[in-house]
Amino acid sequence: MSPRGSRGPLPVLLLLWALAACAARASEITFELPDNAKQCFYEEIAQGTKCTLEFQVITGGHYDVDCRLEDPDGIVLYKEMKKQYDSFTFTASRNGTYKFCFSNEFSTFTHKTVYFDFQVGEDPPLFPSENRVTALTQMESACVSIHEALKSVIDYQTHFRLREAQGRSRAEDLNTRVAYWSIGEAIILLVVSVGQVFLLKSFFSDKRTTTTRVGS
Repeated sequence: MSPRGSRGPLPVLLLLWALAACAARASEITFELPDNAKQCFYEEIAQGTKCTLEFQVITGGHYDVDCRLEDPDGIVLYKEMKKQYDSFTFTASRNGTYKFCFSNEFSTFTHKTVYFDFQVGEDPPLFPSENRVTALTQMESACVSIHEALKSVIDYQTHFRLREAQGRSRAEDLNTRVAYWSIGEAIILLVVSVGQVFLLKSFFSDKRTTTTRVGS
């Protein structure tokens, strides 16, 4: 091990690379769920592994979806109906393939956009304790703090991206409704204007005909 005073920028880069490489296995997906449809995902999980499933409906209808999680034996670990968002944490009771499904079968014409994050296992320590006989150096402690701060930043960024996507969807939906309403008002105004013109024209035409008959 090099003396503490001789550490240059290279160890810092290596530590930051290790910071990015030591994340737990996770699946983060945003997908389209059509009406009357069901989408399932599968994950191989070892016994004793801690897992977390988090999901949120971004666009579509009342922003709700059915969610169901089963273990390799088909035992239901989690089941919720018409949820907008939720988070569920469990520990795998056995080895095998776990299945979680999102269903929009209750909707007859509304598509949904669903985001989910399925985390398997926990982040390994940034600096494993094995084969270490000394405490963390100041550089290593700073890297650990940066690592934890970056994880929080990632969580906040994901949260705000979802909120931004949901707000954009609502704004676009409102804009579409306002546009249709404006077109409808324009059509109604045009029809009323044309109707008034023909009504006045027919009124004066009838009056002119009556005057001619009386004069003759």
